[in-house]
Amino acid sequence: MSHPYGSFSAQRMHPRRRYGDTGESSQSGESHFGNHGRGRGQGGHPPWLKGKQIGLYYRDKAREMKQKSTKVIKLSEPVQVQIERVLYNSKGYYEKLYNNAYAEDTLHGTLENKYMHIHDSQFKRKFMNMVSGNLYENLDRALLVKSRLERDSDLDKMLFNEFKVKTATQEYQSMEKIRLKLPAHHKKVDILRLLKTNQVIVISGETGCGKTTQVAQFILDDAIEHRDGSVTRIICTQPRRISAISVAERVATERAERLGKSVGFHIRLEKVLPRDKGSIMFCTTGMLLQFLQGDPALKEFSHIILDEIHERTTESDFILALLKLIISKRSDLKVLLMSATVNRESFSKYYNNCPMIHIPGFTYPVTEYYLEDVLFLTEFKFPPATALPQDHRKHIKKYKQEQQKRDEFQDMIEVIDQLRNPHSEKLSLDLIEQLIRKRDPGAILVFLPGMMDIIKLNKIMLENGHYPQHQYVIYPLHSRMPTIDQKLIFKEPSEGVRKIIIATSIAETSITIEDVVYVIDCGKTKFGKFDLKKNIQTLEPEWVSLANAKQRKGRAGRVKPGICYHLYSKAREKTFECFPLPEMLRARLEEVILQIKILQLGKAKTFLESVISPPNMKAIDLSLDLLRTLNALDDEEHLTPLGYHLAQLPLDPRTGKMIIWAALFSCVEPVFAIAASLNFKDAFYCPLGKEDEARKKKLELNMNQFSDHIALSEALTRFEAAYKRSSASSFCRDYFLSFNTLKLLSEMKTQFAQHLYQMKFMNSENPRDVNANKNSKNTVLIKAIVCAGLYPNVAVIRKVTRNGTFAWTPEDGCVAIHPSSVNDRVKEYPSPYITYFTKQLSTAIYLHDTTCVTTPILLFAAPNMSIRNEKGNYFISLPSSQNFPCDWESAQLIQKLQEQFNNLLEYKITHPGTVCWNGFEGDLLKALTLFVDHSAIINLVCQKDEEMGFSESDIQKYEDNMCD
Repeated sequence: MSHPYGSFSAQRMHPRRRYGDTGESSQSGESHFGNHGRGRGQGGHPPWLKGKQIGLYYRDKAREMKQKSTKVIKLSEPVQVQIERVLYNSKGYYEKLYNNAYAEDTLHGTLENKYMHIHDSQFKRKFMNMVSGNLYENLDRALLVKSRLERDSDLDKMLFNEFKVKTATQEYQSMEKIRLKLPAHHKKVDILRLLKTNQVIVISGETGCGKTTQVAQFILDDAIEHRDGSVTRIICTQPRRISAISVAERVATERAERLGKSVGFHIRLEKVLPRDKGSIMFCTTGMLLQFLQGDPALKEFSHIILDEIHERTTESDFILALLKLIISKRSDLKVLLMSATVNRESFSKYYNNCPMIHIPGFTYPVTEYYLEDVLFLTEFKFPPATALPQDHRKHIKKYKQEQQKRDEFQDMIEVIDQLRNPHSEKLSLDLIEQLIRKRDPGAILVFLPGMMDIIKLNKIMLENGHYPQHQYVIYPLHSRMPTIDQKLIFKEPSEGVRKIIIATSIAETSITIEDVVYVIDCGKTKFGKFDLKKNIQTLEPEWVSLANAKQRKGRAGRVKPGICYHLYSKAREKTFECFPLPEMLRARLEEVILQIKILQLGKAKTFLESVISPPNMKAIDLSLDLLRTLNALDDEEHLTPLGYHLAQLPLDPRTGKMIIWAALFSCVEPVFAIAASLNFKDAFYCPLGKEDEARKKKLELNMNQFSDHIALSEALTRFEAAYKRSSASSFCRDYFLSFNTLKLLSEMKTQFAQHLYQMKFMNSENPRDVNANKNSKNTVLIKAIVCAGLYPNVAVIRKVTRNGTFAWTPEDGCVAIHPSSVNDRVKEYPSPYITYFTKQLSTAIYLHDTTCVTTPILLFAAPNMSIRNEKGNYFISLPSSQNFPCDWESAQLIQKLQEQFNNLLEYKITHPGTVCWNGFEGDLLKALTLFVDHSAIINLVCQKDEEMGFSESDIQKYEDNMCD
């Protein structure tokens, strides 16, 4: 591949060679990486040199090549002329816009003075109220507004009469017979009595007790019967989309009605709302946070039920802390905290020792077998192992000592030998498959750590011939699956057909699959964690907690006696933690902090110290630093105008920045598609056995742009075109894409447009509006906007091997591009720079969702730059550790262009509106668009510091751990 300033072939590059040592040609576009061989007759050393002389020869040759290859950034003449013209026209432009108050911005002092230059507008008033107000003032104002939950005697009577008629129907009574058998029914009177005399109660319940479906109905039915229906509106949160929908559907069925009457649900981009009064609405925890932004007192609701709080998600812990503040102002608001039996006392203590009530479960007995039992029953043998890890040896030794005391030790000798094998600690899909094959009739639920494990087991079962489709139906269950597919698992199969569900931890709680008889628990799960020392997300399989194991066991025995196979030994179980680590202690906190700011909760550390499990202060500092880098927060931790906008978007702040820039540059469709995919889920899937075919299709959608982000955008663009032609399903099959995910991503684009229209960054709520897409075909600009949103997430490609592409980041040194990326194992790159969305540690540190970007794009994306003078040689330095030799005149022009762009950004953010492309704003953005084009700059190469190199041993270490 050729490139205007030379192509980059990392595959041929010595791992310690610096980018300033490349020998790159400035005119031919040829890459000289790796073309200076040492063999005689091929440009090697003279034959008469010996020993040390040979080394000195190559040292001198390297220095010579460095001198020849070190080039400088120099703007091409057309770009230089256009930038100079824009800079000339910029004189006095902003002073005039700000009515000469712009210069006074430096005399900050108070917030009023700091933003004095912003014209009075609806935006300024809202923004100033936001940064200067606090929650208590906000609550007081909100409570002054008239609520819809005012008593309506006529409505109370109507709801009562309707309820009496409905309860007399055969359909209702048949469902009531089922409800009366649930353990929750026997606690109905106690729950209502406690709720009448207390503002907050904790309800714990065993699996299958019915608390999720029944408690809200107890409250609603009691209110209607006491003529209080008009002042009753219940909201019940669920941790997952599928839970909110399935529970709402079940409750509506039990009430002999369709969704939309007394029962409804509201999740992102999907809702069936119930009536305004006398109703129950199930929603995700995230939706309740959205409601809080518009109604901080939650005055439109009479009861808040937080279900599954034992899962300890960041959102649920955040709401627990927030509700403590709200109920101090709303004595009429009732709060019910519903949990599994685990750790219920901690929730009661957090709410001043509020009363607790426990609902016992109703399940048939579940027999438990551990790994030693399973090995004995199946006579399964693990692959031979040569070494025994120390930690594994330790707990098996203890187990062996216990067994030696028993007479039957000799009968267990083979089992113990298998337990001594380190492979017994690893996931064995073959053992799981053997267990499934030998079970008696009844539905089977298998718990696996992750999506790839589900796919692999599914493949084994489909290909070995033991599971014909007329006898078995296999359902994979994962959070990445669209809700329409997930609903199938609740259907009972035809007679003579066995149902097998292969799931992750999503099936532990909330979802109840009635006909499960067997549970196979691998004992592991994947928890996303945040490594504070390395400032990196990790996602590695780890042992579940005792609480998780109990939940998994409880999935069996709903309709008949059940069996749970734990694929770990009793000795291993003794090492398990009691409870899983709360998500707030293992996640980044940027979105939480923005929520704190938009809800006017004060300093992040102060509020987060009040949550039930406060996060590490260093984690808060790291997130605050990133938000300051994004210019979402100022030095005093106040929201900036940009941060105010970002906090209102249902997006990660980095992708929120992307869509605002896309609106300014008039390229919203492709960037909206990218932002939607990065925030929701990847529509691509890769069936085992078709990896190469799936990769080819993804590379086709990448359109030779070296960008996962462009591939995402193109996939959605083609899907929408195919959808209009009624051929979307076949398109998705051909390109290994999820139809339902793409449909949801398309709807998210419309949601983004609606948000930006309300913010006045767009003139239309239509993401396909022509005026908002003038530059949507400019892939270079799209990549530049993506890079600007993700900055400083930039890596430098160092080497390509058959096992993967290796890169360098200043924080981690050696990293690898994830195998799913279009940029993995590319022979020749147009540039050594890669921007990425996430960096995650599993078997190696992997970069996910990557785009190869050029030097002009980096200069465009960096929030600030500096010019250094080293002995007459000038360098542009970026915050992400890149240093570029630069022509002095070009460096000054680039820096001034960036300053003007920053001025424009500040003005548009503080005075929201679309860009006038026929005036100075349009000229400035056109100059920037021309600048990011790779042909705008000639004679350039990045000069890196020596420490950027890493050794072959670094590469080897990674290759040893690379995933398959």
